[in-house]
Amino acid sequence: MTFAEFEQLPDPQFGRYELRRGEPVIVAPPKLKHSTVQRRLRRLLEAAAGETGIVDSEFGFRPLPEHEFRIADVVFIVQTRWQKIDLDGYFEGAPELVAEILSPSNTKKEMLDKRKLCLENGSREFWVVDIDHRKVEISTPDGRTITYNSGQQIPLFFAATALAVDAIFN
Repeated sequence: MTFAEFEQLPDPQFGRYELRRGEPVIVAPPKLKHSTVQRRLRRLLEAAAGETGIVDSEFGFRPLPEHEFRIADVVFIVQTRWQKIDLDGYFEGAPELVAEILSPSNTKKEMLDKRKLCLENGSREFWVVDIDHRKVEISTPDGRTITYNSGQQIPLFFAATALAVDAIFN
């Protein structure tokens, strides 16, 4: 399915669609625990970002020009890039930071595919936030992955500060 065809799909009764390799996939709405951590992470990143960029949640983007439309739990986009977005269109490429909060429905393959897609199309960091284990796994385009656990601080590339892992989960 092309992106133009995807745009013509009626909204599903529950959840929303993503376009993955030309196939429409219904994504279930997040449960309350997921939404709570998502909202907390968004607020923490917004406070750290200040005027350097935009932090948003449930953000739709087109990492590739055709056959892909994804929704991220939380994103950070630098201000200069945000200002170039056509507000009547969709964000093209991947946000500088994409954070995914693990849900029971997520598969390891799904997270690996999304990480690869984002890091190859504009993301500087791809975060996997694991609520159950209270840890954040951060991957970068150079192939490095670092896991930050409870009690540790995550350095933020867009701010002169760090984010306490525990703040995300408390």
